[in-house]
Amino acid sequence: MTEIIIHTQADRQRAMKAVEAIRKEPVMSVSIKPYEETRTTGQNAGQWPILQAFADQLLWPVNGEMVRMDAEEWKDVLTAAFKNETVRVAMGLNGGVVMLGKRTSKFKKGEFAEWMEFLNSVAADRDIKIPMSKKQAAMYE
Repeated sequence: MTEIIIHTQADRQRAMKAVEAIRKEPVMSVSIKPYEETRTTGQNAGQWPILQAFADQLLWPVNGEMVRMDAEEWKDVLTAAFKNETVRVAMGLNGGVVMLGKRTSKFKKGEFAEWMEFLNSVAADRDIKIPMSKKQAAMYE
């Protein structure tokens, strides 16, 4: 399957040539839809101080013990909550349980903005102090 993302006139020409080429096929399906980019690297970077703050400040029950989880583990727990905990759980190879989480790299820009709002809201509800850069702090002055 070929996906053509159209940004320029050259992209449009390439898409039109691709449509012309399918005339030779007996049956084809063509889909044209607006394109929404996935999250930016800046958006991605913005989640890690929040996730690290969870890791540094909050104990969580894991295997019956209250422990500190790392930022990646918090990301798994919080993305599950963000998706209303509708993630899938698989049996592990040795009988354990594996949570099949959502990947924020697949979030579109708008969904990632909602994710960031969710992270900040949960952090506020749990009294997690989020460190801010001088630039971020200046935005709130």
